[in-house]
Amino acid sequence: MKATWNGTVVAEAAKENLIRIEGNWYFPPSALKREFYEDSDHHTTCVWKGEASYYDVVVDGERNAFGAWYYPAPKEGSIDLVKKDFTDYVAFWNGIVVSE
Repeated sequence: MKATWNGTVVAEAAKENLIRIEGNWYFPPSALKREFYEDSDHHTTCVWKGEASYYDVVVDGERNAFGAWYYPAPKEGSIDLVKKDFTDYVAFWNGIVVSE
């Protein structure tokens, strides 16, 4: 599986290493090509997963603000619901395409 933005693969991992939650593929932290990520101060809250943190994805000088999100400390009980530990796993949106 690949996450691509602006013509560049920004994350890549075998499908069996990803976690699917609410229709989104979450990539393990080791799958990220870190040179394309910058920490963001943006946060949102999911009622059952907890507080999400975000990365800006930057490729060739173009910034996709808040293009990737993750849960550094998932809410108690949420890992049991997913049946896998998704701590720090990263999902994408805002034009970043995930494909096989």
